[in-house]
Amino acid sequence: MGQSTAHLLVRMSIARLFSFLVVALLTCAQAQAAPVDASAYDSFWLWSGVRSQPVLAKAKTIYILQGQIEAKPTIRMIAQRPAAPHIKTAAVWIVYRAETLQWPARIFQQIEFHLKNWQLAGNTVVGLQIDFDAKTRHLDDYANFLNHLRRRLPPELKLSITGLLDWSTTAEPKSLNALAGTVDEIIIQTYQGHHTIKNYGRYLEKLENLKIPFRIGLIQGGQWQAPPKLARNPHFKGYVIFLQNPD
Repeated sequence: MGQSTAHLLVRMSIARLFSFLVVALLTCAQAQAAPVDASAYDSFWLWSGVRSQPVLAKAKTIYILQGQIEAKPTIRMIAQRPAAPHIKTAAVWIVYRAETLQWPARIFQQIEFHLKNWQLAGNTVVGLQIDFDAKTRHLDDYANFLNHLRRRLPPELKLSITGLLDWSTTAEPKSLNALAGTVDEIIIQTYQGHHTIKNYGRYLEKLENLKIPFRIGLIQGGQWQAPPKLARNPHFKGYVIFLQNPD
């Protein structure tokens, strides 16, 4: 075996050892994760069908689902609450869950109506959030849609989107950062359904490439241990808790 070959094998062994140690540290950190206690936070998602909880009394920010934009059998808005909420003590974001981005004009008109109605009801509406599971390869199309939506919103309102956890590892940084100037924040969801995604720490390690203000979405009762670098990231703005009904 030549000297250069030996050196190559040594470097490969060191690289494998380093990768093993990184995975081991992340696994150890998540092994120390604790259940997400909603009372320790002040920003929440309130979805349809989820009952009010005492933690909402001290909330500073609430993201409230207003409607779902369905793709089939026709593109239409399905209201998720019968009337505008009446929230006096917290900033409110009006949320729409979207199955498609091919919105006819009437969808935008309905959103404009909801925004005005919520404001007239006395809510401090600070912005609109789109909850859409954009595939990584379609982020450029999503950015174009959001830019169009941004131009239709009143300038004083902010625009927020939810983000999939795997965006941090599979999306090109330039595709994500192209959203800067259009969206005011991204909330990265660390859960799927009613449970925390396993190995979330491996994904969150890549968030240092994200140059847009972001928050981390946690599921109430799920498991969470913050990665060591997260608090030092200048773009990290805190957490939003997805509330669930007790079992």
